[in-house]
Amino acid sequence: MFDLFRQTYLKPYLQILESSPLYPLITDANGVVLSLPPIINGEHSKITLSTKNVLVEVTGKDREKTKIVLDTICTMFSEYCSDQFTCEALEIVAMSTGAKTVTPKMEYRTEKCSAKEMCMKSGITDLSPENVADLLCRMHLPSKVEGDIVSVEVGPTRHDILHQCDIEEDIAIAYGYNNIPKQVPNLYTIGTEQEVNKLTDSIREEIARAGFTEVLTFSLCSRDDISNSLRIPKAIDQAVLIANPKTFEFQVVRTQLLPGILKTVSCNRKMPLPLKIFEVGDVVLKDEGEETGCKNFRQVCAMHCGKTSGFEVVHGLLDRLMMALDERDYSIQQSADPMFFAGRGADVNLAGKKIGHIGILHPE
Repeated sequence: MFDLFRQTYLKPYLQILESSPLYPLITDANGVVLSLPPIINGEHSKITLSTKNVLVEVTGKDREKTKIVLDTICTMFSEYCSDQFTCEALEIVAMSTGAKTVTPKMEYRTEKCSAKEMCMKSGITDLSPENVADLLCRMHLPSKVEGDIVSVEVGPTRHDILHQCDIEEDIAIAYGYNNIPKQVPNLYTIGTEQEVNKLTDSIREEIARAGFTEVLTFSLCSRDDISNSLRIPKAIDQAVLIANPKTFEFQVVRTQLLPGILKTVSCNRKMPLPLKIFEVGDVVLKDEGEETGCKNFRQVCAMHCGKTSGFEVVHGLLDRLMMALDERDYSIQQSADPMFFAGRGADVNLAGKKIGHIGILHPE
């Protein structure tokens, strides 16, 4: 069956089930197949102009998301029912545990917010609590006023309302962004460029003067790009992984700039040699000491691709950068980095600390 589906428009979705030991299959009481979620529905259950009863089934890996989708679809379809704005709930019995669940739940909840606080945060100063309630009703959020407190009823059609700030946004939308009076902030601030960006711009200009062309590559790459392709498989341990990558090309956040530079060279093989390109940008490495568990680092990467090794060209660029930065007390020391030819790679040290590397890439 999967071999047949691979020849159709369903091919991109087959990966969802191919690695699963069991496939979900929905049938009716007579055993007729209704659908193979989440791949395809059945001919037997197709909706036509004469359809009167509709069973809505939502499948997914996240229960909360499927609940939101089910509530949304049922509320939208209910507008066209003969008994308007009604739907029939079903009881789902889990075969493994026997647990019973009734869906859709169509849950309502009430949020109590201060009208004064919401208006202040929205930048609106001329609204009473009654006006706030009226604006929220226009945004399909029925509201009642109790002094300064506005009780907002959030229904199953407004799953986008998570916090009070979402209600404040709806007030601003209903009031009209263009109608909110402009105000001068009470704080006197002066915006300046960050020092790291100033340094980055000066480095870009210096490398460009040396005859190199700047490129801009993706911040995401595949697992192999930063590990096996560079002959350093352990590099993946320091990488930040993407939870649900859409393609194999974007699985991790880059840990160095070299993979993007190499891809640029690969895509420009028809260009005349030598190719002299560089990039200055951020990479991300794991760091348990940070709140997010990772940290950004600004790096520089330059490459000379020609009929000769070009080691002296890149070495000359390194000297020029160090002179421009007034850092003359640096040294290079031979290293055994697996990325480079044996004996053709070196670490760049400054004040006894490794700050980079230079060398001739290994053909593997």
